[in-house]
Amino acid sequence: MLTKRIIPCLDIKNGRTVKGINFLDLIDAGDPVELAAAYAEQGADELVFLDISATEEKRKTLADLVLKVAEKLNIPFTVGGGISSIEDVDILLKNGADKVSINSSAVKNPQLINQLSAKFGSQCIVVAIDAKLIDGLWKVHLVGGKVPTDLDLFEWAKEVERRGGGEILFTSMDHDGTKNGFANEALARLSEELNIPIIASGGAGKVEHFQDTFIKGKADAALAASVFHFKEIEILELKQKLNNTGIPVRI
Repeated sequence: MLTKRIIPCLDIKNGRTVKGINFLDLIDAGDPVELAAAYAEQGADELVFLDISATEEKRKTLADLVLKVAEKLNIPFTVGGGISSIEDVDILLKNGADKVSINSSAVKNPQLINQLSAKFGSQCIVVAIDAKLIDGLWKVHLVGGKVPTDLDLFEWAKEVERRGGGEILFTSMDHDGTKNGFANEALARLSEELNIPIIASGGAGKVEHFQDTFIKGKADAALAASVFHFKEIEILELKQKLNNTGIPVRI
């Protein structure tokens, strides 16, 4: 069985790591370069670095900051935010990113997924999907969760896979920052209907939530931010507890 991955997420705004609840009320969580280095030392399997205001403010991800972060790492590193072209991806990969994450740009131009996977390989193309449960249906949202669409989460995820996306990073907007657990029912359905890895995001608050998302949610990886940033959960301790319950992790 493949090992399950633990992935700290660094949400970046104006060069600082920030964290909020339900995509709102952002507070400062530290220097992204220092945090990245610390997480690599603590046993994180990968890192995700998202410039959360890049799409909204119509500017590009901070490539120089990516370079500084990548210099500190010996683990895979995904970068997202404001990516909308082959040129954007080329710069980020050259600056040290191992993968890129696209979200709003993929919905607006689905052919971008085909183009990027053909050029760089599907293994480095992560498609992030932010969705919210509305009247019993999971609806995709864009621009950091600010713009609702009529797109169904599961139909869009299947299209992403068909077009060459290598992984899905699914964030439940309803669970984000609440620390009440991941959206395991939706995650399990995604895992059953798709053949590419699913990364769970939104809702981590305690060790049991990670256990649940790997067992009940059938996720391949679990992403979290504030519980790691504010040292509510230590990565090595988390992995040891997961290992003790029979969940395969790299220690």
